[in-house]
Amino acid sequence: MSTEGAFGKGRLLPSLLGLVILIMGLALLVGGIKLLTLGGSLYYLLAGIGFAITGVLLMMGRSAAFGLYALVLFASTVWALWEVGLDWWQLVPRLALWFALGIVMLLPWFRRPVLRGQVGDAGTRALGAAVIVAGIAALASQFTHPGEIKGELDRETAGTTSAAPAMPDGDWQSYGRTAFGDRYSPLSQITPDNVSKLVPAWTYRTGDIPGPNDPGETTAENTPLKVNGMLYVCTPHSQVIALDPDTGKEIWRFDPKISSGKAANFKGWAHMTCRGVSYHDDAAYAATAPTDAAAPAQSPAAPAAATATAANSCPRRIFLPTADTRLIALNADTGKMCEDFGTNGSIDLSANIGTYAPGGYYSTSPPAVTKDLVVIGGHVTDNVSTDEPSGVIRAFDVHTGRLVWNWDSGNPDDTTPIAEGKTYTRNSPNMWSMFSVDEKLGMLYLPMGNQMPDQWGGNRTEASEKFSAGLVALDIATGHVKWHFQFTHHDLWDMDVGGQPTLMDMKTADGVKPAVLASTKQGSIYVLDRSNGQPIVPINEIPVPQGAVAGDHTSPTQPKSDLNFMPPPLKERDMWGVTPFDQMLCRIDFKSLRYEGPFTPPSLQGSLVYPGNFGVFDWGGISVDPVRQIAFVNPSYMAFRSKLVPAAEVAGGPGRKSETEGVQPNKGAPYGVILEALLSPMGLPCQAPAWGYVAAVDLTNHQTIWKHKNGTVRDSSPVPIPLTMGVPSLGGTFITASGVSFLSATLDQYLRAYDVRNGKQLWEGRLPAGAQTTPMTYTGKDGKQYVLVVAGGHGSLGTKQGDYVIAYKLPD
Repeated sequence: MSTEGAFGKGRLLPSLLGLVILIMGLALLVGGIKLLTLGGSLYYLLAGIGFAITGVLLMMGRSAAFGLYALVLFASTVWALWEVGLDWWQLVPRLALWFALGIVMLLPWFRRPVLRGQVGDAGTRALGAAVIVAGIAALASQFTHPGEIKGELDRETAGTTSAAPAMPDGDWQSYGRTAFGDRYSPLSQITPDNVSKLVPAWTYRTGDIPGPNDPGETTAENTPLKVNGMLYVCTPHSQVIALDPDTGKEIWRFDPKISSGKAANFKGWAHMTCRGVSYHDDAAYAATAPTDAAAPAQSPAAPAAATATAANSCPRRIFLPTADTRLIALNADTGKMCEDFGTNGSIDLSANIGTYAPGGYYSTSPPAVTKDLVVIGGHVTDNVSTDEPSGVIRAFDVHTGRLVWNWDSGNPDDTTPIAEGKTYTRNSPNMWSMFSVDEKLGMLYLPMGNQMPDQWGGNRTEASEKFSAGLVALDIATGHVKWHFQFTHHDLWDMDVGGQPTLMDMKTADGVKPAVLASTKQGSIYVLDRSNGQPIVPINEIPVPQGAVAGDHTSPTQPKSDLNFMPPPLKERDMWGVTPFDQMLCRIDFKSLRYEGPFTPPSLQGSLVYPGNFGVFDWGGISVDPVRQIAFVNPSYMAFRSKLVPAAEVAGGPGRKSETEGVQPNKGAPYGVILEALLSPMGLPCQAPAWGYVAAVDLTNHQTIWKHKNGTVRDSSPVPIPLTMGVPSLGGTFITASGVSFLSATLDQYLRAYDVRNGKQLWEGRLPAGAQTTPMTYTGKDGKQYVLVVAGGHGSLGTKQGDYVIAYKLPD
């Protein structure tokens, strides 16, 4: 090849472009061959050949390059439309780069040196036409909304009312506002018509910022309480701060000075989290006699409780679970410890638990509080060993801290307080999320996890299999099981029931029924009669993939609710990327993994888990409007991969760094496991967007009213695209009587408001950090309705961390 022919005067630019296209073609060729050997698409191999030849022709100064590239671009457009139709975010990785290269080739600086002064030829005209066709496809895709549902709620009331425990309209007294976990506020000052005028009222900084000795998953998942004329906030390091609700001014602060057992080094811990505190007020019960159903709850502790109440120095209490395994009772007025509770105001929750690593057992979620009891569960670190602490649920006298009963799912029939020196059943399924309570029925509702490890269950006990990954209703009085319902049989996918169960009275064809709604990671929302556990919405057992590793087994079927947000099974064409190259790599990953749809068993080959173990719904749960009879939800869709590692190889693998990094050791099991999100080299999910939605469900007919993409990758991508792609959210929602709902949990830093009638986004407020939490609302002393959010970020999700508490209100 002569210098004049390839790099002669005036031909440097097209030659360099040809070299770039040649390199692209070779990359596609190599990847295309690999993908084809896995049974994947032929496109990348053919495109690689076309690009490589085009690059060579450009370097040689041959005008045939334009015609060949026109053919490649036109064929790519046809292929893309065949695979995904007019879906903008699916077309982007398939066509955007090729479209841009086509335009570059038509620019005079690249075109004229090759054509040697000619105005044009058939090849350039063909390329121009191919560029126009690709552009028209991109333009047309702007008017489509795949995956979305447009609809409008046609009523303001269903003729029903809230059955949740009464409280002042302007309060938020429990984690889910009420013990029903409904996250419904009767406030109506902020409306769809004026919510766009919300402005910051005040900002408070807690000073609790993740430090160098904290675990990676240091999170601000707190939903504050508003009660007793104050706001009560807890921080990742288990501090409690009382604030003035109108100004954000600090009233008091309590620091338990948590210890890791090694000074202040918490690096080996899985989490550092406080989702909330709980409140108890003697006066709230004083005027109300207990119902017959709830009366036995007083029997074991009644004499002690009566005595304590008579001389009670803390008539209003805040209960704080700490990260170093304590349950502390504080005077809600002053922040001082209630000396009559436990030992000088504190209970040691490590009692009778046995050995565990620092941070391996504690309560990340607030306890349940009833008239006479405070009831608490605990987090157990996933996938460390088969010899972890018990998942026992313990009920203490709310005044004295005396143990009244304990329910250990490994020994479920004996709820008598454990004898001194005895140990609860090791490694029994735990309950790390939030309780719901119906004191009139006398029941506690427990969303259950499973026995460790998550991805291998060959040695699980009969008791653990019975109560794991489902909902258990306990008698408040005794801790005895009233009923239970399992949502995942022999769970091998970490399908803990993460969300707080939501209680409401639901309108059905057979009249109004007492319901409990359990949102789950697999996407089903199970609706049961909370008095007896019988399904209100049909639940069907569906066949699922089989073939567990040696020594384990799978359930032949899994339960699926008729009310569900389960995604369709993934296909190769659903793999995504910012460019064709990372999309191709995601396709190779997809074809390399075992995947036969939902509940594909874990494998040595590596299995694709979709929905992944962050779940369609996690600890944020759902919110309901009992008057309109609708649910407001925020489903997320992220695929994960799991790969079992024989125990003999675990020691030589990358050590555990967090619950989603390195090899999870599963000591005592024949396999460790590698767990990670299925991400492209750009750090974005390998499956195509949208990855997150907001939606509303008509609970009278179980149909989705509307469903819209929600959130952007502005704060989580190397390319901060502010367009609404729909991103995952970790945290919950709330809904108000005026028909405005709020969500802050997305990966971008916003608090957003929506019209519950049609899902239209009405307002967004930019936050200084991530807010993977559930916001709340209340009325201040000034009579104004406030919306409050904690913005502290989430270490595992990589959102910006901080220490902000921010309140919004309408302008004066």
